[in-house]
Amino acid sequence: MKAILKKMSYLLPLLILIGFYACKPAKQSYSSPKGYDFNHPEKFIMPESLHEISGIAFYKGKSDTVYSIQDEEGRLYRQAWGNKKQQHAVFGKKGDYEDLAILNETVIILRSDGTLFTFPFTEAIQKKVRNVKEWNDMLPDGEYESIYADQQTNQVYLLCKNCKGDKKSQTMSGSIFTYNPVKKELIASGNFSMDLGELVSSGQILKTGLKASALTKDPHSGDWYILSSVNKLLVVAGPDWKVKSVHRLNSATFDQPEGIAFDNQMNLYISNEGDELSSGNILKFKRKP
Repeated sequence: MKAILKKMSYLLPLLILIGFYACKPAKQSYSSPKGYDFNHPEKFIMPESLHEISGIAFYKGKSDTVYSIQDEEGRLYRQAWGNKKQQHAVFGKKGDYEDLAILNETVIILRSDGTLFTFPFTEAIQKKVRNVKEWNDMLPDGEYESIYADQQTNQVYLLCKNCKGDKKSQTMSGSIFTYNPVKKELIASGNFSMDLGELVSSGQILKTGLKASALTKDPHSGDWYILSSVNKLLVVAGPDWKVKSVHRLNSATFDQPEGIAFDNQMNLYISNEGDELSSGNILKFKRKP
């Protein structure tokens, strides 16, 4: 009996160790879209004024200057890459501004209620923008956080984060406008939708939907890159809006992803709002050959 007990005293710690690792949850795996490594970003920490950075854009893809907004102040910010000192142009009163696009020589800013603000890019360097045009009632009622402007076609794409009917049909709807730079007009040019049924049934997103927080397009492939801060995902869809790949984002790297853009060298940038423990930032992912 003593011999058996002695053997058990040796085996017991081993059994406990085996049980611990057997019960330990599997390590979460994270993937990256083709051509990028989401594990090794270059990080640009934002100043306090951009703690709640909510959208980023480049002028004609030039990454030497980052243009951004935050979701409380009606200000268009600009700063050199890597330089925390920022300057800004006031374009509106306080509000929930979520995303922006620079369409050739026009700045377009999206408020969460679907209201759009346009003004000449030449005024982006002024302290106060004087020629702002406000576009109301252009979009279906809902919540909006994503805008993309195509430099070649002058078309503007807007994704709905939360619109009536999308949850029931398991889709994500969007609207297209064409901007006339001569008349400075936005012209309704159609609608589109993205089928989310497979993502919901596979458990990759919540039943409430993708909840898009930012949108951009790969200028070479035409693929759409859609961020979801709520689901902590990056979804890549083809030009036809059919899902091609889904990439879960590591919350240790992506605190609250709210903005996304490509530069003219095909480097990918994702901005994150800060929280109580960390500052807002922009992550740069260099394009791999």
